[in-house]
Amino acid sequence: MKVLITGGAGFIGSHMAESLLERGDEVYVLDDLSTGSIDNIEHLKGAKGFRYTIDTVMNEPSTAEQVDRVDVVVHLAAAVGVRLIVESPVHTIETNVHGTETVLKLANKKKKRVLLASTSEVYGKSVEFPFREDSDLVMGPTTKGRWSYACSKAIDEFLALAYYKEKKLPVTVVRLFNTVGPRQTGRYGMVIPNFVRQALAGSPITVHGDGSQRRCFTDVSDVVRALLGLIDNVGAVGQVFNVGSQQEISILDLAKRIKEKTKSASEIVLVPYEKAYEEGFEDMQRRIPDTSKIEKLIGYKPTVSLDKILERVIEHLSTS
Repeated sequence: MKVLITGGAGFIGSHMAESLLERGDEVYVLDDLSTGSIDNIEHLKGAKGFRYTIDTVMNEPSTAEQVDRVDVVVHLAAAVGVRLIVESPVHTIETNVHGTETVLKLANKKKKRVLLASTSEVYGKSVEFPFREDSDLVMGPTTKGRWSYACSKAIDEFLALAYYKEKKLPVTVVRLFNTVGPRQTGRYGMVIPNFVRQALAGSPITVHGDGSQRRCFTDVSDVVRALLGLIDNVGAVGQVFNVGSQQEISILDLAKRIKEKTKSASEIVLVPYEKAYEEGFEDMQRRIPDTSKIEKLIGYKPTVSLDKILERVIEHLSTS
């Protein structure tokens, strides 16, 4: 296959590119390096079947040229991270909505297969656990910018599924739950790389809120395996799938485990949300996926434990 990865110099995109190349596919990467990094794909330069373009997906002529060359578009380009969302809501909404609109419009001209990356954030404040793909989405008020990311990605999903229903564009939507691994930056609020960097530096490990909020973390290798399986299965077209783990941990316990694994003397400090982000910031208390749908279709089950995930991130950040 020939595959275009938008956001391909990002954390997940670069791992996706590696896996596709390893199995003999041709890979085209499109990234504006706003949150991705050329360092993530430096080792792929010169590899057979690998090409990259530094540009935004919103440059229609450039993106159209890339889309025309491939069989499948994996659309990962998006504004990501809670800090970026809170600090740059206009950028978040414009990037997510207009970027996806551009990709879908161009892919539709030649009916190219599209895999659209969405997020567990779309479930909002729902307390119907575990989250199923057909669960109601419960958003906060528009006066709280924190929900702009969730709403923008929900619009992406609506648009993608509308293209499938109305125009027969072969689209699959994946909702990713806290993907973690080497190359992930903590710059925009990603919790594990932030905690690990703080622990390694002997700095305070800063836990937002009271730390009782619970999350399920998935290794990037498991996520990429799921995405490849969905690309290869025509039964995934027109469907929405959760991709994640069901191994829950509280953020406070996560901080304690990272402190222990790094043998750090760091103090664990609780930071109120309004100090970390903005006044009135709302968080989700739990975020656990029902993964039975993707398991039934392609046999997906995460294989990397949380301890192994942490060890890989610690090793990566210790040597980078």
